Formats: sequence, structure tokens, C-alpha cells
Amino acid sequence: MTSKTHTLRLLAGLALTFAAALPLSAMANPILETYRTSAKQENAAFKDFSVAAGQKLYTTVGPSQVSCSSCHTDSPKAEGKHAKTNKVIEPLAPSANPKRFTDAVQVEKWFKRNCNDALARACTTQEKGDFMAYVLSVK
Repeated sequence: MTSKTHTLRLLAGLALTFAAALPLSAMANPILETYRTSAKQENAAFKDFSVAAGQKLYTTVGPSQVSCSSCHTDSPKAEGKHAKTNKVIEPLAPSANPKRFTDAVQVEKWFKRNCNDALARACTTQEKGDFMAYVLSVK
């Protein structure tokens, strides 16, 4: 093995080590990247998701008179409580709950359920991405 090959392998190993040590929210989130790809396909003018739009969606009160913050509190880092059942809800922000936004099936399940509950409709890909951009930005 040449010294150049050895150096490249060492650098690659170090990069993987550092990447593994970072929380998911500090790296590109694969679920958010999937939404980004879908948003580009749905809208040629799409540039990127908006943290501000996601924060607005988080506090938007829908026809059923609830918002995301109704159960998840004003801070996605805080433990919440379901508005009807009083069941404890773990923090939504990955900075406080690293399990959040790591399972694409669960993310879609909760978007489907909660968008319908809060907004009385399905969320768009743009809204899902904006929402995730906001929650992932909460430190």
C-alpha cells in the first residue's frame, strides 16, 4: 500500500469516526433529504425549506382549534402532553430527544395523523420539510 493510499484511508476513517459522533440533527437528515428531493420534483422553483415557515406551521391553529404546540408546548425541546388524553409526549426536537426524525415510516405516520388532527388535511411535502427544518434547528 502506498503512503498516499494509506493517508486517504486514514482520512476516510477519521471522517466516519467524527460523523458517527455527531448527532443526527448536526448532519444532513436523510428523511429531510428525501423530502427535499420530492419537493424539487413537485416544484421546479423549489429552493429549500424554511425554518421560519416551519416555526409558523408549528404554532398554526387549525380548524380543530389545536396546533402542534398545543401538545408539544411552545418549545419543541420540552416534554409535552396530549391535549385530549393527557399522555406524556417526549420532546419533539432531536436536540432533546435524539430518536426523533430517525425512522421514515414513523415520521410519515405522525405527519399523516397530526396534520389531519391539527390542520384537517394532509401536509404538503413543502410543509413537512419546513417543519423538520424548524425542529432540527432547535438547539
